[in-house]
Amino acid sequence: MWTKEPSTQVTVDVTFLRMDRAPVEPGPALPAPLAVEWLRPRCEVAQYRRLYDGVGHDYLWWLRRTLSDAELDAVLADRAISIHLLHDRGEELGFYELDRRNWPHINLAYFGLMPAAIGRGVGIAFLHHAIRTAWAEGCSALTVNTCTADHPRALPNYVKAGFRVLRTLREEWPIPDRLGLPIPERVRG
Repeated sequence: MWTKEPSTQVTVDVTFLRMDRAPVEPGPALPAPLAVEWLRPRCEVAQYRRLYDGVGHDYLWWLRRTLSDAELDAVLADRAISIHLLHDRGEELGFYELDRRNWPHINLAYFGLMPAAIGRGVGIAFLHHAIRTAWAEGCSALTVNTCTADHPRALPNYVKAGFRVLRTLREEWPIPDRLGLPIPERVRG
């Protein structure tokens, strides 16, 4: 007999954004010695889980946590998906994920910094790195979405970087309790 998994209901406003042409200005560069490494031919499951959990723990990044290792491995094996690691001489500071499965559109599927990197003034430069990387591939549009569970600077930074808001939708998510994620009061259902 199937039983419903214990979960906490949350309500979030999800904002969908799009950029239809590459920015004229390249945006700020990352300060030395920070670097971005494209994890290819692919990111391994254990490293991805460490990055995803590290960046998304406080922002309800939950969907990829529900995947089995085999399911996540299949996602990471898709050549249309790429993971880009921000690091400081080997210290992992954040990552972004580009999804080309809807080519010629690219989706900035995940983007964020580890808690220790927040407030160091690198977020905007890292976002511009992601934008430049996507447009260098010749895409016709770059999309991203964010929600009210994300860092409060996420939406303003996307807009500042040149994305325009398409729409905002209210969604209800059942966050599985087994994930042990902190649920911010602002999104409790």
